[in-house]
Amino acid sequence: MRRASVVHFVSDGQKKLPPRKNILDPQGPVLQKWNKIFVITCVMAVSVDPFFFYIPVIIDDKKCLDLDTALQITASVLRTFFDLFYILRIIFQFKTGFIAPSSRVFGRGELIDDPVAIMKKYLTSLFIIDILSIIPLPQVIVLATNPSLGTTDPFVAKELLKFAVLIQYVPRLLRIYPLFKEVTRTSGILTQTAWAGAASNLFLYMLASHVVGANWYMLSVESEVRCWRRELKKASLFHQNYTSCGVRDNEVLSHLRRNCSFVDPDKITDRNTFNFGIYFDALDSGVVEYTTDFPQKFFYCFWWGLRNLSALGQNLKTSTYVPEIAFAIFIGIFGLFLFSLLIGNMQKYLQSTTVRVEEMRVKRQDAEQWMSHRMLPENLKERIRRYEQYQWQENRGVEEEALIRNLPKDLRRDIKRHLCLALVKKVPMFEKMDEQLLDAMCNRLKPVLYTEKSQIVREGDPVDEMLFIMRGKVSTMTTNGGRTGFFNSLFLMAGDFCGEELLTWALDPHSTSNLPISTRTVETISEVEAFALMADDLKFVASQFRRLHSKQLQHAFRFYSSQWKTWAATFIQAAWRRYWKRKIEKSLREAEAKLQDALANEEGSTPSLGVTMYASRFAANALRTLRENNRHSKMQQRLLPPKPAEPDFTAQKH
Repeated sequence: MRRASVVHFVSDGQKKLPPRKNILDPQGPVLQKWNKIFVITCVMAVSVDPFFFYIPVIIDDKKCLDLDTALQITASVLRTFFDLFYILRIIFQFKTGFIAPSSRVFGRGELIDDPVAIMKKYLTSLFIIDILSIIPLPQVIVLATNPSLGTTDPFVAKELLKFAVLIQYVPRLLRIYPLFKEVTRTSGILTQTAWAGAASNLFLYMLASHVVGANWYMLSVESEVRCWRRELKKASLFHQNYTSCGVRDNEVLSHLRRNCSFVDPDKITDRNTFNFGIYFDALDSGVVEYTTDFPQKFFYCFWWGLRNLSALGQNLKTSTYVPEIAFAIFIGIFGLFLFSLLIGNMQKYLQSTTVRVEEMRVKRQDAEQWMSHRMLPENLKERIRRYEQYQWQENRGVEEEALIRNLPKDLRRDIKRHLCLALVKKVPMFEKMDEQLLDAMCNRLKPVLYTEKSQIVREGDPVDEMLFIMRGKVSTMTTNGGRTGFFNSLFLMAGDFCGEELLTWALDPHSTSNLPISTRTVETISEVEAFALMADDLKFVASQFRRLHSKQLQHAFRFYSSQWKTWAATFIQAAWRRYWKRKIEKSLREAEAKLQDALANEEGSTPSLGVTMYASRFAANALRTLRENNRHSKMQQRLLPPKPAEPDFTAQKH
């Protein structure tokens, strides 16, 4: 009893339980969709943070530093909005299970849905980075240094904002990479199309230009403030409040206007003149000054960042100030890295859209070289070119059979059913089949293409496939084995089929491995799309599904078979000739009876001229009719095709 209980306990422990209702599957579709949303919001969040660098502004007529209140409010609201998604992401992390590393030997692995284990794993991995990312430092600084409160100098607010945004920017950037990696690991891709992937890489390049432009703006403001402080210290006029707009001193103002004027670095002749270096354009254009036209300021700085990142900082003319030189070096290295990354990814994504076209071009080039090497005639070359072109128009280079073959059985069945069922039902013979039998037929059908004037099968060749026409027009003809004077032709359209000799062969329980011989030549009149059922596949379906042997299905097969139609038409013609022969024989007998009566009436006397002429005419007509009937009868027996094979299905119990 103890041994049995242990076995029962082990079996229960090995039973895979479904995940708890409040625990999310990291590979489930719901979390995958949310992860994509989180990636987008994280990218948007890091694009909002640089707007805090635009808050400090220069009041040029007062030569002082101030803060843009409207931009403070806008940036804080946007930052808070995107921080809500970070908070939501943290909540999701506590509710998301994980795959045990030791269980990834086979399959997807075992899902750990224990809340305690999930919490321990998250707290020891990315929790610290997430907390550092959502601390509202910029919002607190904006609220604490509001100019309307008059509590803090704008210079201090600028420094606090700069360091707060830069310090938090690192964990906010670091949080994007593992999230992006998780999305690509679970779903394989982030964007569904190549163009979307190329656009996302281009957007990242634009984001980097935006960040560089915002930093350039902040450093431009700092360069002018640095000039003010240096000149005031030289003149022994320096006071902390002089850089803010709350204090106005005419002596200080005139001194700053005289010694901190904007001079082009290339035109500086006096070494005592302050060199603004790479920040000269921002100061000389007035972009750092207070304005209500913020888009103008933003796009000017954005363009500066994009231009210098693309040029790898080659046009930057710096001063001897070390932080300025370091910023220029950073632009050069960062631009080189981003440019190479952008070009590589853009090339990869854009090439993925044309890879099929390139493969088709190479394939056509190889075919042309092969045809020239083998010296094929021009008409045969043109047929090959038409076939390749038509096949490309149909599937765009995608190997459908190879694609479907790698899918699970149920998916293959459903796909084949979707692709073939509606078309197969157009074949009237298949209307008598049930759904299970139709599924088996669809699973074995293979799509084929034929160009104009292609011979699908010739009379006398073995029949190795049964063809169901979906689009196009086909001509079938027979000479009844090459017999002189016999020719029969039919046209097959969408919904018709050919190669029915194969079905008789497959249904015959005593059929040999030798394929049946085609009684007709099948040639396409236009481009034809069809489904082919190979001999082995048809034999398999016939052996597995005995319902194919039903009398109702056999009658339907006879009704729509071109071979049976030809035989039936010839049989009707032969029957009509027999009827006409019997009718003529009857009329001859009646005429002979009239002649006998006339001769009997004239018995004993000399025959009249009318009777003599009637007798001679009757004899000539009778002789001619008999000769023609004998000739037609022999011709009819010679030209009448044999009845199509009809196996005895009662030989085995089906």
